[in-house]
Order: sequence, then structure tokens, then C-alpha cells
Amino acid sequence: MEDNIWAMLPEDLLNEILARVPPFMIFRLRSVCRRWNSILQDSSFLKFHSQVPSHGPCLLTFWKNSQTPQCSVFSLPLKTWYRIPFTFLPQWAFWLVGSSGGLVCFSGLDGLTFKTLVCNPLTQTWRTLPSMHYNQQRQLILVVDRTDRFFKVIATSDIYGDKSLPTEVYDSRLDRWSLHQIMPAVNLCSSKMAYCDSRLYLETLSPLGLMMYRLDTGYWEHIPAKFPRSLLDGYLVAGTQKRLFLVGRIGLYSTLQSMRIWELDHTKVMWVEISRMPPKYFRALLRLSAERFECFGQDNLICFTSWNQGKNLLYDVDKKVWSWIAGCALQSYNSQVCFYEPRFDASIY
Repeated sequence: MEDNIWAMLPEDLLNEILARVPPFMIFRLRSVCRRWNSILQDSSFLKFHSQVPSHGPCLLTFWKNSQTPQCSVFSLPLKTWYRIPFTFLPQWAFWLVGSSGGLVCFSGLDGLTFKTLVCNPLTQTWRTLPSMHYNQQRQLILVVDRTDRFFKVIATSDIYGDKSLPTEVYDSRLDRWSLHQIMPAVNLCSSKMAYCDSRLYLETLSPLGLMMYRLDTGYWEHIPAKFPRSLLDGYLVAGTQKRLFLVGRIGLYSTLQSMRIWELDHTKVMWVEISRMPPKYFRALLRLSAERFECFGQDNLICFTSWNQGKNLLYDVDKKVWSWIAGCALQSYNSQVCFYEPRFDASIY
């Protein structure tokens, strides 16, 4: 299309067009001209953008190279890598907490002070949250409410942290942390958490099973769901609606190990196996029994990350399909990865 045609397009029509362009391409379009740069930050464009369907899931990889923050995003729909400048972050933001609704949360120590920030990578906007009542390093999770346009950050006990600290919840509408019940668990299996259906889940050894935190009441409940036999390591993964998955290796010896996926039957309070990783994928992902791997999910997609092999494997729970993420390799052993939904309209306020 001729340049003069673009220049004569009415503002509302241009907004409609740009709102449907993949977000990472729009990110590059900001440098085309002053008019486009201003449009991409205008409230009318953000309104259009909030009404179009989501671009689709992406993988966000964050690491630091010579103390310089680096970020790459892999678009699953476009099967393409995009580099996003992350130099706008303060130096202390070195740990990726996670992402929700287009926002990304980081934490870190600024000297001796534990701090938390929330940012939108596409708009390059960020802000530091106020200090918690008990300002110690905690396990955090970010939750965004797209409908009412606010977010919360939940701080719980860490596997190595002080178990006597109360649960704290930050609400962006109030811009403050509120104190809630201390989690009644002595020993955690892992600091990995899963959030679905307004509930937060953690694995515990004492009491055995799951601890569930209800965001609406601010109280913890124990779910006596026994773990599968011979489970070596388990990751909780949140699915859509009320679906909660457990992913982990089974087997005592390396030659007999396998990766399996269970779903929690809320009625019977038990784990039901729904899938097994095919042996060829398991051998390629984890060549040694002691190799480290991470697992995380979004919208019934589960991603497996192998740190030694530098590979990412994707499983679609609904389609029951396993697939390698082509060209998706970890940048370094210090890389941190999560699912990410790019949104220009996601606000940090």
C-alpha cells in the first residue's frame, strides 16, 4: 500500500488495523513515525486492542548477560523469536516470578531489602510495589483480573523460608498488602505453586497432600490427595477452569523412569493419570535420571524445559499432542522461562 494512503487513513480505522497486527510487530512499528508511536500509547487504541482475540501463548525467556537483563519471547502461533529490550528494569529485578494477563512480575534484593515489581514488557512500563508487612524473601505469584482490570500478588511461605509468616496479598486497586492466615503446613514438597479457579495450590508433606488457599476468603484448606507411588518429583500445573494437573517422574531406577501427567479428581480427592510422555521424547529431554527440568503451564498447555539439553517440549492436554518447540533453546543455565500473553492494554495501575 502507498505511503500516502496510510497517511490519509482515519484515526479509528488505523486503530482497528493496528489492533489486529501481532503485538511484536506493533512493537517494532513504534519507530516508524511519531504518529504511530503516539497511537500505540493512546487510550482509544488500547480500547480496540483489548477487544480483539488474544495473540496466543508465548514463551518468555529472561536471563542476565554480564548483569544486563535480556529477554526473548517465542511466539507459538508465529513460531518466531522476538527480542524485547529489558534495560528499563532496575538492577535488583533479577528473578522472574511469573506472568499473567500481559503483565510480568519480578523480585529481588536491593541491598538487604526484598522488593517486587510488575511491568508490561510491550509498553516498557513498570512500578515497584510497596514493601510487605514482613519484608522477607517469599514465594510469589501474580494474578491478573482482565475483566475488572486489576492485579494481585500473593506471597506465601517458601520451602526454605520462615513458615510462621502470614500470607500476604497485594491488591493494585488499594496499592497495599493485606495480612491473612498463616499457612498451616510444616513441610512443603516444593515452592512451585499453581493458581486456578481463584485458588492457589501447593504440595505438602506435612500434612500430606495439597494446601489450597482461597483468595475470596483468605483462608487455607488441606486437601488429602495422596501422591502417586514412586513419584520422584512433582510439579503442579494450572489448567483452564478448575483443572489442576500434577506432572512428574515415576520410577526408582533411571532405566525404568517415565514422565506422567495426572489430573485431580476434586470429587474423589485423588490423582487420575491422563497421559504419559512417549519414551522417545523422555530420552531426548532427560538423558540422565538426575537431570534438572522445569514444568509450567497455561490454558491446558504444559511446557517441559530441560536445562542440560536446552530443549523445550510442549504437550497439548486437549489435543493429546506432544511436540518440540522448534528453534526454542535456552540462552543459558541462568535462564528463567514462563508462559506469557502479550497485551498492550495490560496496565500496571
